[in-house]
Amino acid sequence: MHDFQFVTPGTLNEALKLLAKHGASAQLLAGGTDLIVKMRVRHARPDLVLDAKHIPELNVLKLDGTGLTIGAAVSCRSIYLDERIAARYPALVDCTALIGGIQIQGRATVGGNLCNAAPSADTIPALIALGAMAHLRGPKGKRQLPVEKFCLGPGKTALRKGEMLIHVRIPKPAKNSGAFFLRFIPRNEMDIAVVNAAAAVVLDARKTKFISARIAIGAAAPTPLYVEDAGAVLADEPVSENMIAEAARIASDAVRPITDMRGTIEQRRDLAAVLTARALRGAIDRAKRGNR
Repeated sequence: MHDFQFVTPGTLNEALKLLAKHGASAQLLAGGTDLIVKMRVRHARPDLVLDAKHIPELNVLKLDGTGLTIGAAVSCRSIYLDERIAARYPALVDCTALIGGIQIQGRATVGGNLCNAAPSADTIPALIALGAMAHLRGPKGKRQLPVEKFCLGPGKTALRKGEMLIHVRIPKPAKNSGAFFLRFIPRNEMDIAVVNAAAAVVLDARKTKFISARIAIGAAAPTPLYVEDAGAVLADEPVSENMIAEAARIASDAVRPITDMRGTIEQRRDLAAVLTARALRGAIDRAKRGNR
């Protein structure tokens, strides 16, 4: 690993000033589970590493009447151990509880997973399905961005020069709603997804018809993919296996996979359909059972 300066800013303003001063040669460390690995193999060579764990705004984990705020430095473990969050946002538990082992989960963050912008990231499809917004801060002030527009390519984000992710905001679950995340991996645990998928649905009062749906697929395109058409086809339609199959077909047609050491294009297209259908069934089941 190369020589670098390590700084622990105690305030957001201090961190923003350092980012503005050092530009691309500075990197934020939230959990470090991606950045440190990249530095060890020299895929990242920052001159300055800023520890985000001591910045108050980045450590906010707040559940209120309008939704959930997850600071960029909040660990996955903090999320899935919170019983109130688990009850209202079980899809977050689905994804945060399977990132690496328990030691990694104590350091890894949803914010870091998002900013790493890996196509196979496990938290991003769930965030997209839940309608999450990324709240950013930089030299030109604050702005918000839907999570589905945050990743621009493998390892590339919409962050501008000197800008940083402050928190992710997820709206309050709608009545009769449910969400679900799952992935396919070659091993039983602690592996990178061949494909992953998340779905969120809102059902009518009788829970027999879709009001709306959001579907996202990971590891099957250059970025985690929001498949808007797959969700749109379900709106105002009855909850049925035929409609689930149609949404799954659209999702499979929308992906742009590659063949690599983990899977082939054909396998990933098939998995996109299978996992979309399973995610929808899981989301429907949770909606019918009261989002649990």
